Amino acid sequence: MFDFFLPKNEKQFKSSLKNILGFSPKNLSLYNQAFRHNSVAKEIKEGIKDSNERLEFLGDAVLGIVIADYLFRKFPYKDEGFLTKMRSKIVSRDHLNQLAVKLGLNKFLFQTSDPGLKFSSMHGDAFEALIGAVYMDKGFSSAQDFILNRILKFHVDVEKILLTETDFKSKLIEWSQREKNELQFKVVEETGNGYDKQFVIATIVKGEMIAQAQHFSKKKAEQLSAEATCAKLGIV
Repeated sequence: MFDFFLPKNEKQFKSSLKNILGFSPKNLSLYNQAFRHNSVAKEIKEGIKDSNERLEFLGDAVLGIVIADYLFRKFPYKDEGFLTKMRSKIVSRDHLNQLAVKLGLNKFLFQTSDPGLKFSSMHGDAFEALIGAVYMDKGFSSAQDFILNRILKFHVDVEKILLTETDFKSKLIEWSQREKNELQFKVVEETGNGYDKQFVIATIVKGEMIAQAQHFSKKKAEQLSAEATCAKLGIV
């Protein structure tokens, strides 16, 4: 059983895509594939399915370079660390999921209706696959224009994202509870005195120190240490 909604005919599908993309697509088969989740895709050759995963891979790369270029130009005096954090926030799976639903892409998605299967990233995956389809159909310039002038311009508040501090400690705690991994934040060193006092906090997972960070605020040091740990462990 499949749970999906698609326009009644090809003409309507093309019209719906034009409203989202800002142009009329040529190769509709690419866009159909962009919305085909692996759970309902057919095998076409030696374990390879006609799902949206290959387009997602391509779209992820295109999105990454466009966002990197945009941030590089918008913030000419910010360092690599700042740019990396901003890009990570914009292309995070949660944010892409939200953008996909906001654009109405969830209405086009082919997916299984099996309640036992949950795919928390499928909307964001479809969003990236759509970008991959645009790239294959119209080229890089069109994909870049779609991202900058249809997505960033109207649906992404960069200034708000700039002010949003990701709670990496809570994210790490949730991950450790889900994975049943013992987690500990430990003060391994205190330097200075009075207002110059700084704390060195280590993040320890299953008895192994993964990362550490230093700051005048113990809470900030924990956040920085948790952020470094998330990066090392690939927790997004």
